[in-house]
This record gives sequence, structure tokens and C-alpha cells, in this order.
Amino acid sequence: MARSGERKTQILQTLAQMLEGPSAERITTAALAARIGVSEAALYRHFRGKADMFAGLIDFVEQTLFTLINRITSEEQSGLRQAEAIMTMLLGFAQKNRGMTRVLIGDALVTEDEALQARINQIHDRLEAALKQALRFAVTQKEVIEDVDLSAQANVLMSFVAGRWHQYAKSGFRRDPAEYWQRQWKQLLEGILA
Repeated sequence: MARSGERKTQILQTLAQMLEGPSAERITTAALAARIGVSEAALYRHFRGKADMFAGLIDFVEQTLFTLINRITSEEQSGLRQAEAIMTMLLGFAQKNRGMTRVLIGDALVTEDEALQARINQIHDRLEAALKQALRFAVTQKEVIEDVDLSAQANVLMSFVAGRWHQYAKSGFRRDPAEYWQRQWKQLLEGILA
């Protein structure tokens, strides 16, 4: 018998795996319980409902992404390389976490509580803010021109990532989000390098 924390983790991992499937548009608690081999009542001992399960996935995504961003910004001395490393990490996260990608683009949340999509929007805003901070650091290091519109540039970078996530999920996870990445990074920087 799995302990409470282990069962909770198993439920979230199974939900994420189910989100990787082509027919993952609407996952029911009955299907989730069947996949794990427990009753629906067992799911509700660990979560108040499906929205609570999705909130657990969002917590995982948020904690993982911002822990990695904090590591990048503390270890990398170049603002421009920080921005590139953050972008590379975000694309790589999607490659390794297909189900979580569907959560990040809001696909998995369409029929769920609107508060969940609001949380995803907030994560996107925070990611964009992290990119803007890296670019601001790059300006102070004279890697990027001073008169660049940092908000607009950070938005372009975040829009690029979100677009690649979306393309990856909508292709049935066949279109690699990091395809052409090195060439595209150079194109994204055109006109802003010092």
C-alpha cells in the first residue's frame, strides 16, 4: 500500500502521462483511477477534485521552472547568456514533459476551473519578467544596446517559447520545440546586440 505522499505523487505523474496521449482533451477521474488501479474515492482522499489535481501539476511546473531559472541567474555571469539559457531550458522542459506542456499552453485546462488558466497566465508573466531581467542585466553589461525596449523584447522571447510549446503539443509531440533553436536565437537578437 502506497503512503499518502507517494500516492499523491503517483496520481499527479499518471495524470501528466495521460495528458501526453492524443485523446487527452478530457480526462475523467474515473479513467485516472482506472489507470492507477484505485477507486475514484481513493483519488478524493488525496485531492478535493480534478481542479486540485491540476493545481498540483501547476505547482510542480512553477517550482521546477523557477528553481532552474534561479540556478541559471546565480551561476551565469552574462545577461545575454542568462536569457539564452532560460529560453533553452524552457524549450527543453517541454521536450521532457509533454503532459506538462499541454498544461503550460492551457490545452489541458480548457474544461477546468478558470482559476487554473489564470495561474498559467501568471507563470507566463513571471517567465517573461525573468527574461526581461536577464536582458536588463545584458544592457548594464553592454551586451545589448541601451535603447532597446526591454518589455517588447522580453515579450517577443516569451511569445516565441509559447509558440514553440503550442506547435509541439499540436503536432502530437512530433515537432521538436528546440528544432532550429541555435539559428533562431541569433535571429531573435537581430538589431539589439551592442
